[in-house]
Amino acid sequence: MHALSRLAPELRQYLLVTGNYWAFTLTDGALRMLVVLHFHALGYTPLQIAALFLFYEIFGVVTNLVGGYLGARLGLNRTMNIGLGIQVVALLMLTVPAAWLTLPWVMGAQALSGIAKDLNKMSAKSSIKLLVPDSQQGTLYRWVAILTGSKNALKGVGFFLGGALLALLGFTGAVLAMAAMLAVIWLGSLMLLKKDLGKAKAKPKFRDILSKSRAINSLSAARLFLFGARDVWFVVALPVYLATTFGWDFWQVGGFLALWIIGYGLIQSLAPAITGKRRGQVPDGRAAFSWALALAGLPAAIALGLGSGWPAQTVLLGGLLLFGALFAVNSSLHSYLIVCYAREDGVSLDVGFYYMSNALGRLLGTLLSGWVYQAHGLPACLWVSSAFVLLAALISIGLPRHAADA
Repeated sequence: MHALSRLAPELRQYLLVTGNYWAFTLTDGALRMLVVLHFHALGYTPLQIAALFLFYEIFGVVTNLVGGYLGARLGLNRTMNIGLGIQVVALLMLTVPAAWLTLPWVMGAQALSGIAKDLNKMSAKSSIKLLVPDSQQGTLYRWVAILTGSKNALKGVGFFLGGALLALLGFTGAVLAMAAMLAVIWLGSLMLLKKDLGKAKAKPKFRDILSKSRAINSLSAARLFLFGARDVWFVVALPVYLATTFGWDFWQVGGFLALWIIGYGLIQSLAPAITGKRRGQVPDGRAAFSWALALAGLPAAIALGLGSGWPAQTVLLGGLLLFGALFAVNSSLHSYLIVCYAREDGVSLDVGFYYMSNALGRLLGTLLSGWVYQAHGLPACLWVSSAFVLLAALISIGLPRHAADA
């Protein structure tokens, strides 16, 4: 604690925001894996499992839209701490006796978790804009990439943690342990996070939640299809496919998806070097289009490989690793561009609107993941994924292009 107090104020706040985001992400990833595996073992169909996350994604859409407004009026410290507190409540809701864990009850707990996750995420991403001067775009890109990449690496650890805790402690014990850990983090955040972080100088009106920026609207639309393309096969279809077709157990499914997310997060952190930061370049709309186009054909290629008679594990797992690498760069580019495009005063309004589209894409992908997989199988999910990435690339053509220096 003494060492933390000796750091520059901006760096100290960045580390506190990142630490909060990390702790939340661990519980979020673990809870996702716990719910998928536990309810699959109870005999739920893929579509029913997808329904468990329906409110999680719907309330994520609403939370990002309204949360940006609340962040600008109340301060990002408050919205972040509210998110941490709500997640503790959501976890405790799942510690009730097994007979109470009905579909509506679990959907309600997931709704609270969705609200909490997007309050936390919007607050963390918005805070970075306020801690780096506009003249230091290279530093901004690097800090955003580190925050985003480290978060996703820890989400992967959370996936593994969820599978491991389910095997070791059972569902109720695992959820209770996570609630206790996050409650401690929440109490520390209440004491240490800067009180007026992100509060707008001029009080925004509620109508300001809708972005008036063409660049932000275009980037938000591209983000919707990009994340829909990931979740249409990753959220429900892939874990169930691994468990049923390959016969993997909890440890294997949770472990592999954990490693995938960790690798994905590490590549996100390295995105500035991959996309030219070392040559003094920061990305623009041209980069967003090019990287989305590079990703667009890959899910379709995996689907063709699965139907060609080649070894399914080699095709799927190898393709998944390549998809993760390319998707990580795309995601990191988008995360930088929204922070770059956002206004400094009331930054959470623009960031909240953008992540509303992100949540809408996750919602669409989650629903399609359960329905398309149940009706047509994994290859169909992959074809939908390719179509969505292609749409994201086409929308990105309209993003601003510049020659900014780092």
